[in-house]
Amino acid sequence: TDPIKTWNGIIIDGHHRYKIIQKYPEIPFTTYEMPFENEYEVIAWICDNQLGRRNLVEAQKRYLIGKRYRVERKIAKFHGNQHTLADKSGGGRSDHHHHKEKKTRERIADINGVSDAYVKRAVGFADGVDAAEEVYPGIKKQILSEEIEVTIPELTEIAKMKPEERKEAVELLLVPKDKRDKSK
Repeated sequence: TDPIKTWNGIIIDGHHRYKIIQKYPEIPFTTYEMPFENEYEVIAWICDNQLGRRNLVEAQKRYLIGKRYRVERKIAKFHGNQHTLADKSGGGRSDHHHHKEKKTRERIADINGVSDAYVKRAVGFADGVDAAEEVYPGIKKQILSEEIEVTIPELTEIAKMKPEERKEAVELLLVPKDKRDKSK
């Protein structure tokens, strides 16, 4: 009954419905082109849409909240604002910028019923998951399904590493958590 949602011809919601329709072409369906200005708005919408689902495990929720925060910051930069203009003019990171960043975290926390600190940790988690996926394709799915047990500090540390240093740290995540802790 729901239309398959697209942006610029790319499916952004309804992948499972689309697979079913491919298998059973006699099923009628509609599509709806979503009116986003850029890919960051698309990602923000996808995160919010997925966060509204009840079947998320904690790792998926944490990842989506972290991604939502990151993309929200990119949307602000994409549209240009007083903070990006200040950076271009040499104004750097002002107290006002820190205040704006905190307001964004607080708003995302309120929307999702979590604390400001949770959002801050979720950003490190999401950054770490993405960094791990870059050097070890497929690990993202394992982490988000909680097939691999990881800690927020482990992933935050991986996100901070130089790309050439990440592979060994990511491979260590494949070792069972209780054995990782003993090897440190």
